[in-house]
Amino acid sequence: MLSLAAIGLALSFGTAHAQDKPAAAQQGKMATCNKDAGDKKGDERKKFMSECLKNKPA
Repeated sequence: MLSLAAIGLALSFGTAHAQDKPAAAQQGKMATCNKDAGDKKGDERKKFMSECLKNKPA
């Protein structure tokens, strides 16, 4: 019974950690695009960020 609980706990940590990877990749893309956007403002910045996030590898 204890081993089943340990397996369940291990699997739940593995699942939670796996869900963090896409979020971390997205944050990295956002940081890079934000830096690359420089002094752009308003609609120009929105357009740049949208294109940048679509085209950046994860």
